[in-house]
Amino acid sequence: FLKLHCSLSLSLSLSVRQVAFSASLVAGSKSGHEYTTGPFPTNTLLIYKHVVTNIGNAYNSNTGLFTAPVRGAYHFEWWIIEDYGGRAASAVLVKNSENVFMAWEKRGSVSNGVTLLLEVGDVVFMRLLANTVARDNDNHHTTFSGHLLFTM
Repeated sequence: FLKLHCSLSLSLSLSVRQVAFSASLVAGSKSGHEYTTGPFPTNTLLIYKHVVTNIGNAYNSNTGLFTAPVRGAYHFEWWIIEDYGGRAASAVLVKNSENVFMAWEKRGSVSNGVTLLLEVGDVVFMRLLANTVARDNDNHHTTFSGHLLFTM
């Protein structure tokens, strides 16, 4: 009985608690064409449209929001690339309404990452900072990814 119970519990836990996503800003573009979002006069939510992986369906490519399905430690990382016009690229990771970590670069690309304790229903998203840009193309340079490390 104990072996069967443990097996069923493990199976149920794995099916409910597997969470990972990876997405890029541009859903698709013609080969060699660049897409730049921004600059905007105010901070703007970034919506990553090209979803490569969405195990657990916690990331919504229509809203740009990741919603934690279980309490646990999650790791997020993001990359952004500036445009050729010399305008800075900058994005901040937001948990609910709190700015957590920022990445900023005027020449080239920049990345950052963070591990967060999230409660069920906590929302995480990326925000393009005012007067900055994010560039992407069919090579998918500007990305946002996250995964559940373990439940708590």
